Amino acid sequence: MVVTNEKSVSEAIKYRRSVRVFKNEAIDTEKVKECIHLATLAPTSSNMQLWEFYHVVSPEIIQEIAKASFDQNAAKTAQQLVVIVARKDLWRKRVQSNIDYLKTQYGNKPATEYSKREKFALNYYQKIIPTLYFDFLGIIGMLKFLIFQVIGIFKPIYRQARQSDMRIVAHKSAGLAAQNFMLSMAAVNYDTCPMEGFDSLRVKKILHLSASAEINMILGCGIRDEKGVYGERFRIPFEETYIKI
Repeated sequence: MVVTNEKSVSEAIKYRRSVRVFKNEAIDTEKVKECIHLATLAPTSSNMQLWEFYHVVSPEIIQEIAKASFDQNAAKTAQQLVVIVARKDLWRKRVQSNIDYLKTQYGNKPATEYSKREKFALNYYQKIIPTLYFDFLGIIGMLKFLIFQVIGIFKPIYRQARQSDMRIVAHKSAGLAAQNFMLSMAAVNYDTCPMEGFDSLRVKKILHLSASAEINMILGCGIRDEKGVYGERFRIPFEETYIKI
């Protein structure tokens, strides 16, 4: 994508605000799509990429989602919406994608010829990741959690092994992607508003999402109205949040 007058990273960070009211002015769908593409380059735990991005451009669907978002202005006035969805349930598919990719990188050779590093990488996706993600009604996750706590008495170990822990992992990665998207939009002089206030069940029905999909956030997209930013930016004094060790 070739865009003029793009902002630097620092400029985009400072420019980005949660815009509550957008102008009734169309924005380029392809530019937004490219910003979503840049969102997929965000860091993601174990490269699992447990996310999906729903780019809503239909005015009718936007208004349906706005209604399910309590008619907040950031949704009602948005020219487009991006719904970021965490898909922890796709872990098996993503594991296989990583394994297939690694094998293409290692070349067409027997498994016996893999280097120690290559064997470790494959073992990570074939054994370790399934150990962390596999669960049954939360029971296996709790057993893993208790076992890991015991092992942790004797040596450092990854302790977040419950179903709820893995949900958090998926949502953290989705949140990182959301930030990539918002900064990419700011860089091309577009505005966004991340929203957590919505009826998730209704939005899932509107988008025909599976029951196991979880909406991370909805982002209103457009160009800020003069009254679209509600006041100056407020942050707790940096000295209160910065701890140097």
